Amino acid sequence: MIRTLDRLVASTFAGIFALFILCIPILFILGDLTEKLRRYLDRDLALTDIGLGYLLLYPHFMLWSFPVAALIGSVFTIHSMSTHREIMAANGGGISFYRLVMPLWLMGVFLTAGAFLLGSAVPAANRKAAETLKEREVRREWRHNFVYQTENGETLTIQQLFIASRSIEGVLLERIDEGSLRHIWATRGSYTEETGWTFHEGYMRLVPPDGREVAYTFGRYHPARLTVPPVELLEDPPEEREMTYSELGRRAAAVRRSGGDPRELLVKREQKLAIPAATFVIVLLGAPLATTAKKGGAVFGVGISLGSTILYMMLLRFFGAIGSSGGLPPGWAAWTPNLVFFAAAMVLMARVRT
Repeated sequence: MIRTLDRLVASTFAGIFALFILCIPILFILGDLTEKLRRYLDRDLALTDIGLGYLLLYPHFMLWSFPVAALIGSVFTIHSMSTHREIMAANGGGISFYRLVMPLWLMGVFLTAGAFLLGSAVPAANRKAAETLKEREVRREWRHNFVYQTENGETLTIQQLFIASRSIEGVLLERIDEGSLRHIWATRGSYTEETGWTFHEGYMRLVPPDGREVAYTFGRYHPARLTVPPVELLEDPPEEREMTYSELGRRAAAVRRSGGDPRELLVKREQKLAIPAATFVIVLLGAPLATTAKKGGAVFGVGISLGSTILYMMLLRFFGAIGSSGGLPPGWAAWTPNLVFFAAAMVLMARVRT
């Protein structure tokens, strides 16, 4: 009987989740398209390009839909069983509520792992979507006459930076270490993911503490520790949704070295983990939440799911703003909504008649 009941709970939840995880992103897309359609038309984008761009954005909206679909799935599954007195029958047969919803918890763990995997692929898809929708053409792809300090304490002075070709022109690299000065100038530089930056046609000047200067010319030179990607040298980097967890961390470090405030970037980085993890927390909340009302049917399920989702989004934005302003550490700002919902889940779970 228990195995049959487990299959019933799991299959019901899986069917509802699959339906909504495919449908909810469409609502996000329609809302986003309504806001930006005029902008796309002004760029002379064909309808096929707009469609392809949103197809590439679909994983992004799907990731945001995971907690919503999980909540709707758990609420509808348990509320339906409660309405039809199946939970009461299971309790009469010696099956506690905690044992009854165990398949939901296992499904929550599985879906949370899936959300993390999806989240690792989303930034690359978002970058391609930005190119398809010509967001890259609007965003600056070059920069000139600027200074950048690397995480190794080196100072870069660059005359021209070109993102598309991953190249620089007129570059000066300086480092002062224990009284020694290293001064490297090159007419141009090129970047690859494997080796980082390579300088071409320049000279190196070394000035040790005793002042005896040594100079060399080179046709090609590879600074071993200079691996900062070209996009991080921009004043206007890619949007947060186009960067991975590690890329956001590197960008935050670059902003800090440049004297800026990296807290907003750090909050966004932590939310890269907090939002997928919310899937499991939401499943924990949805099961006992569905037992708080005996009537209402589908209307109740939709209402309570939408209300909880809106509350979670509000908390995510509220604490994110607090973290960006320095009121909370970035980790606490990103994870507090999950903690609030987890605490609510534990309170409701303790009140359920088992």
